[in-house]
Amino acid sequence: MQLKKIDKVAKKWKIKNFQTYGDYMAKVENENKDKKGKLVLVSAMTSNKIGIGKTTISIGLADALNKIGCKTMLALREPSMGPVFGIKGGATGGGKASIAPSDEINLHFTGDFHAVAQANNLLASIVDNHIFQGNQLEVDTNNIFFKRCLDINERSLRRISYKIGSETIDTGFDITAASEVMAILCMSKDLDDLKNRLANILVCLDKKGKPLYAKDFKAEEAMTLLLKEAIKPNLVQTLEGNPALVHLGPFANIAHGCNSVVATNYALAHADCCVTEAGFGSDLGGEKFLDIKTRLIEKTPDAVVLVVVVKVTKEHGNGNLVKGFENVAKHIENLREVYNRNVVVAINKHADDSEEDVATLLDLCKGQNVETAVCEAFAKGGDGCVDLAKIVKTISACPKQMQYAYDLSESIKDKIKNIACKVYGAKRVVYSEKAEEKIKLAKKFGFDKFFVNIAKTQFSFSADKDLLGAPKGFEFEITDIELRSGAQMIVAIAGNMLLMPGLGKKSNYLNMTVDGSGHIEGLF
Repeated sequence: MQLKKIDKVAKKWKIKNFQTYGDYMAKVENENKDKKGKLVLVSAMTSNKIGIGKTTISIGLADALNKIGCKTMLALREPSMGPVFGIKGGATGGGKASIAPSDEINLHFTGDFHAVAQANNLLASIVDNHIFQGNQLEVDTNNIFFKRCLDINERSLRRISYKIGSETIDTGFDITAASEVMAILCMSKDLDDLKNRLANILVCLDKKGKPLYAKDFKAEEAMTLLLKEAIKPNLVQTLEGNPALVHLGPFANIAHGCNSVVATNYALAHADCCVTEAGFGSDLGGEKFLDIKTRLIEKTPDAVVLVVVVKVTKEHGNGNLVKGFENVAKHIENLREVYNRNVVVAINKHADDSEEDVATLLDLCKGQNVETAVCEAFAKGGDGCVDLAKIVKTISACPKQMQYAYDLSESIKDKIKNIACKVYGAKRVVYSEKAEEKIKLAKKFGFDKFFVNIAKTQFSFSADKDLLGAPKGFEFEITDIELRSGAQMIVAIAGNMLLMPGLGKKSNYLNMTVDGSGHIEGLF
């Protein structure tokens, strides 16, 4: 399918202020206009290593909504080169439900991830230089919280140690998608908000135990300068020529899993409907979208699409589809009972799914009294999601009052408990000594009313990746806490989750080739 020049896409959608990056990509100016569109969140059941296909269904749904006369714009995350070269490969959809130009989007795109890493690492460098130049602020080098970042899976950088004069610094790298600067950029509504959030990053403690922030090192102006273009959403298109705002990319298992506030608000202001996705399952990106992002954009989803796959459902039941459906049922229950959302199930049909299994899954969904559509976005594009689009359009017309898993006025532990018990199904939460100490610091510094972002495995409701289905009554352990005052977020790390992944034995980079003309194969 022939792509349209991006200026033609912009003109058709009455987008006036944009800057092209070649023929098929552009950045649009951040505009704080009134929101008018319906908001549709695409989430999923608990994933396996290959994924559920949320992005493919999101793209197919947006194309289908446009086909039935509902002017719809996508708001998606940018791919990180960690999973691109790791297990999952590219993240631009698949088959006929893709966004383009996919190679550029999956690689360097417009440089947003690079800008995030540079701004992040500049702050780390400024702090090191301050210590080297005499340490006027009396930084306690044993209590530096802020880490460097890199957009590649690199386990050897999880922990590093180096000397500045006689001082030894023990620190490490996070992957860029999990960095606080990425979270801040995603959560900021404009440049002033961005600068203020950057200024309030907790960097370290001084030797008297008092907090030192980025503003104490006078770092926020230079950091904002590096991010002034990165805060602008990127405009690309689906293969059917519909607009997609693809902007920033925090992971949902170790970060908050949602694209930027500015991109989502832009889509809501320029279309009748905004289709957006949140990473991994509804217990991860879905929970964080509902409990965090909706409060930032002051808009709740008019409909939530839960993507389900036959093969993955079977995996949750050790080969038994009916048993595995317990996982799907728990996600439906959460979205309905915890958050009071309108839910529709999208069965992402694969070519090798048997008709019998698809029919069984439809019957199981019918037993939950939930609207369901079989989708073939990969094979048919928008045509494969028309039934889903019709259901989404109907239920979006009947909005409900949003409920939250926790109230912001609650204590940090109560917020974590509410998520773990209500959403995951845990019996109780336990804390390591390190986590307890960090929570005490958070209360001392006035961070106890922040959002909570739980970092846990994407493969289970629990913190144990091997505990499949819909486990109940388990103990949920918080092993560490990260204090992110710029993002106004407490990151609670569950189990052995790491904020810097590593490459696997059979990573996707092994499948990639590029010929003499620059043509790429195997990227996704």
